[in-house]
Amino acid sequence: MILKHLMEIYDILDDSKASGERVKEYLLGIAPQANVETYPIQGPKGSTDMVRVRIAGKNGKSKGGNAPTIGLLGRLGGIGARPEVTGFVSDGDGALAALSAAAELLNMAKKGDVLEGDVFISTHVCPDAPTMPHKPVPFMGSPVSMAEVNREEVTDELDAILCVDTTKGNRIYNKKGLAISPTVKEGYILRVSEDLLSIMEMATGELPGVFALTTQDITPYGNGVFHLNSILQPSTATKAPVVGVAVTTQSTVPGCASGATHFEDVEEAARFMIEVAKAFGAERCSFYDAEEYAHLLELYGSMTHLQTLGKADN
Repeated sequence: MILKHLMEIYDILDDSKASGERVKEYLLGIAPQANVETYPIQGPKGSTDMVRVRIAGKNGKSKGGNAPTIGLLGRLGGIGARPEVTGFVSDGDGALAALSAAAELLNMAKKGDVLEGDVFISTHVCPDAPTMPHKPVPFMGSPVSMAEVNREEVTDELDAILCVDTTKGNRIYNKKGLAISPTVKEGYILRVSEDLLSIMEMATGELPGVFALTTQDITPYGNGVFHLNSILQPSTATKAPVVGVAVTTQSTVPGCASGATHFEDVEEAARFMIEVAKAFGAERCSFYDAEEYAHLLELYGSMTHLQTLGKADN
């Protein structure tokens, strides 16, 4: 069950010596033949351990099939902010959700419940990430740049991406639980996927929540403009449609807050992503309307310049 994996992974991550190797050991304990890799990447403010998991589908591309591949990415600055803060911080919820989903998918496959398409899960583990000023509450920083994380996680094999991230340090969405974003594709903020709304209703038993996006939220970090958080940063590095999965609160909670992880909300996020992965691989879930998107391109042209740093690139 997802909650069991979540609690066990939380225990691994809530540790000053948390590492990608410890996570890999846990996942291989579920499925010894699993495709799990971990390696450090170095940045200007330290290092973090990437963790990447590939789970082959019955008709996935890795086996020569044609079922689409989904990416489940856990975004964060770090799982801890030591030495300033003791313990696992709220910003780590994205990693916790992604790794819990990976553990459950591996367990499902071991028991014979193999999804139709391939699933790629990725996040990173840093127990001592920096913090940085941000309004209305402080942000968690990251030892590595978002562009570097994108290079490790956002690959051409992905046909769609769900990116889960703690989204508590704002006044834009003020309901505790889970919310999704409109679909973002190549600089366009498209309408919210009806398929995803339906899956969310079934997974949560509640009316679906959708958080607002602005154009600047889907531009790359480093361009000097305000961003809600890093939840849509994968959209700056891919042609695939991207949807943010936000773990939310009613009040503003900084990413560097400890004791602020609510297991029921993180479990709900992981369970939602698994249900989307099932439906997407079986081609029963669409992130966007391809004909409508093509018509937008005819009317207004490409918006891929929003995936760049703009004039700062020149």
